[in-house]
Amino acid sequence: MTVLYEPRPATAAELAALLGQAGHAVRTAADPAGLAALLAADPGEPLVVFGPGAAPADAVAFAAEQRLRRPATGVVLLSAEAGAGLLREAMRAGIREVADPGDPRAVLEACGRSLEVSRGLALPQEIPGMYGEQPPYGGQRPRSPGRIVTVLATKGGCGKTTVATNLAVALAAGGQRRVLLVDLDVEFGDVAIALQLTPERGLADAITMADRLDETGLRSLLTPYRPGLDTLLAPVRPTDGEQIGGPLVGEVLRLARDMFDYVVVDTPPHFSDPALAALDVTDHFVVLAAPDVLTLKNTRIALETLDLLGHPADRRIVTLNRSGSPVGLTPQDVERVLRVPPHAHIPSSADVPLSLNRGVPLAAADPAHPVSRAIADIAVRHLSAPPGPPSRERGRRGLLRRARG
Repeated sequence: MTVLYEPRPATAAELAALLGQAGHAVRTAADPAGLAALLAADPGEPLVVFGPGAAPADAVAFAAEQRLRRPATGVVLLSAEAGAGLLREAMRAGIREVADPGDPRAVLEACGRSLEVSRGLALPQEIPGMYGEQPPYGGQRPRSPGRIVTVLATKGGCGKTTVATNLAVALAAGGQRRVLLVDLDVEFGDVAIALQLTPERGLADAITMADRLDETGLRSLLTPYRPGLDTLLAPVRPTDGEQIGGPLVGEVLRLARDMFDYVVVDTPPHFSDPALAALDVTDHFVVLAAPDVLTLKNTRIALETLDLLGHPADRRIVTLNRSGSPVGLTPQDVERVLRVPPHAHIPSSADVPLSLNRGVPLAAADPAHPVSRAIADIAVRHLSAPPGPPSRERGRRGLLRRARG
């Protein structure tokens, strides 16, 4: 079934006919009381569509309330004037899709994508009440420890934060998985700016909990972004980052692994002590390169450093960002400098900086975009299979320092 909330009868009839032609069994509600009654009659309702006659603020408030109460219920908002501000509010509240009501195909595709997410969520292990009144974060406890995915780039400007934020969105899959995005650039982290978040607490607040951090304490430091995706943000002041050491980072990430399906770590463009601690517990390394000789040279050094630290090559996903840029380098040139063929390519697009300025990752705003598809492909092809057995050797950070000295 599909519930359509639209106060204007004529518009409601047109949308009901459109959805009905696509196989939706539509029930309509024209006021909040009617909507509440329909949901009470069917607590497992997979889709609620707010028509253009509904106030967007009502849709945002409804989605924010339902994301914990009914995580499998998807909300689609139809709005002809969805600016950046509304899109941010919609995504943070848990609205899965925003579509133009004047584009019938876009409306049907948005509803179809939302229903796919609902079908994925409606699994036996996700029955409400299995873990008490409701699962934390509107999700489910992972059946096994999650995986830590660290995004590396040893030169600024490679798009590391862009890839990390979009990868976290892709892995969360609209709430199907629980993902934590950690900004480990403790001096100049950009995740908060990229997602336009205003943190009340973050990684710096874990300092006072060192050696006694528990699940409740870690949750108190998180800033939610959208269904299934929470963030642990870097300190606002660079001086606070100086107090965050490797042992604390290891403690945070090991605890987060037991709480989330995936932990995506955005790192600084150098091998800092916090970054080295993250490498010690990482399951998959996304090593970013860009098509210029200086960045490619630095990426090769990063790969050699991972060799020095003993991290297996089969856990690395060497990724060429801005692939296809007309900069005079052939694929053979890239492979010759890196000494390894890239495992993944992310195309260049002017839409990437635009999405950063809006504070909405492309993977959230436009999952069908070529950049979004390329990052989703990394998640599916390279991060879905379990990693091999770990081979951690704690003394190697000192070896790295000696080698650099």
